[in-house]
Amino acid sequence: MTTSTDGRILRGEQTRRTVLRRAVDIASEEGLESLSLGRLAKELQISKSGVFAHFGSKEELQLAAVRAASRIYHDHVVREAMEAPPGVDRLWRLCANKLAYSRERVFSGGCFFYTVTAEFESRPGRVRESLVAAQHAWRGLIVRTAEDARQLGELAEDTDTALLAFEVHAFVDAANALSLLEDDLTTPYVTARRALAARLDVLATPAAPRPWADEPDDAATPTD
Repeated sequence: MTTSTDGRILRGEQTRRTVLRRAVDIASEEGLESLSLGRLAKELQISKSGVFAHFGSKEELQLAAVRAASRIYHDHVVREAMEAPPGVDRLWRLCANKLAYSRERVFSGGCFFYTVTAEFESRPGRVRESLVAAQHAWRGLIVRTAEDARQLGELAEDTDTALLAFEVHAFVDAANALSLLEDDLTTPYVTARRALAARLDVLATPAAPRPWADEPDDAATPTD
């Protein structure tokens, strides 16, 4: 492989990353249907044929955006949490990171998946299937982490881990929705954090760590 070929490949990869970064932000604000090859080419000052070469169709662009958003989500929410000790510490870290991901506007329109799931929830097809898989992966991770905590004796034996995963999802989605609707990056996230902490406090056994107790309520708000 020649140096010129290497350079073209690197430029192509950079172009793809640039397009997808803009695509996920647009989708978080306006939905996946707002994406088009022409719009991205115009906004990023790239030839439309160049964008088409990477994605080929609107649906492929949408699917690539979902995959890119999943990678970004994993980097901001999951990766660091998995370094925490198994059990309640890791479970809380996942919850806290999910709140931080939303409130810090990792995507310019708030939670990418909140926006696009509402858009595709009743529309069969490959895009919807990719979103279902992403949602199942997140809730499944919460269930498995809670199961680990229960096995370690840190959550009550009768803890319904599927219900807990649903509650985590609901609390964070509510915070994201209210923060966008009311243009408030403080109250919804403080409230959601308190709700999550209260729920886990009830489920945690006396011997379990309570990391939420060591964090002030304003840990749920972004800093300047």
